[in-house]
Amino acid sequence: MAFSADHWAFVFGVLGNIVSFIVFLSPLPTFYTIYKKKTAEGYQSIPYVVALFSSMLWIYYAFLKTNTTLLITINTFGVFIETIYVGFYLFYAPKKSRVQTIKMLSLFVVGGFGAIILVTQFLFKGAIRGQVVGWICLIFSLCVFVAPLGIVRKVIKTKSVEYMPLLLSVFLTLSAVMWFFYGLLLKDINIAAPNILGFIFGILQMILYVIYSKKEKAILKEQKLPEIQKAEVIVKDENMNTNKKFPELTQEQIIDIVRLGLMVCKDKVHVATCPHGTTCEAKGDENLPKLQTVEV
Repeated sequence: MAFSADHWAFVFGVLGNIVSFIVFLSPLPTFYTIYKKKTAEGYQSIPYVVALFSSMLWIYYAFLKTNTTLLITINTFGVFIETIYVGFYLFYAPKKSRVQTIKMLSLFVVGGFGAIILVTQFLFKGAIRGQVVGWICLIFSLCVFVAPLGIVRKVIKTKSVEYMPLLLSVFLTLSAVMWFFYGLLLKDINIAAPNILGFIFGILQMILYVIYSKKEKAILKEQKLPEIQKAEVIVKDENMNTNKKFPELTQEQIIDIVRLGLMVCKDKVHVATCPHGTTCEAKGDENLPKLQTVEV
């Protein structure tokens, strides 16, 4: 039995839910780091406030349309998890960052979302209300997808992919593909259109990652210094007729070795030539010249 457009829309909607679920959970390592440090200093809350506002908008739009249950399910989870992220951030944020976050929540969630509901409910009716809310969702989603351009610019400028995780770029691209086909099969331009831009920027980020990660590895390889060969002394063993290599000894260590040999053998210990070409003999507590080869 051939699948109809509604069946395929359901398949892509489920896949979109799965991928988007992973994307929503991607900030967990960041918040684990915040928990370990007991401070959110150095981190920004705006991505989570914007994601919360976006999920609320799409839920409102989905309730004005038909056959958009899968859009409601994932964005309901989005509202839930983003609320937790924002609350967690507020708990660990410094006073200044906490105040800024509360201002953004007031602007987007309370003021912005509240104004959209009031205006669309009182000024528009029926299908037109859904179209207006859809346009608002479309414009806002385009702005969200354009946001990574700042990261792209930073990667090109620094020639480093440190601030652009590949795995997140892959999942965002997959998410854009799934929701594009979901919107296309439902013939909903407001869902499909923004994800075209999301797909393009996702591919761009992955291409930049491949290019600059290779360049970064090449630069690190060139900058790697060769290991310095340590100097060695050679001790000749006449009985074994072999040369043994040992790490370089300090002058004090050599003097101790010579003195120990005098105590045990009570014989002469022949050492390397002195600066004037004569043979030096180790004596009592006298200062010995620097030795080069010790013969046993």
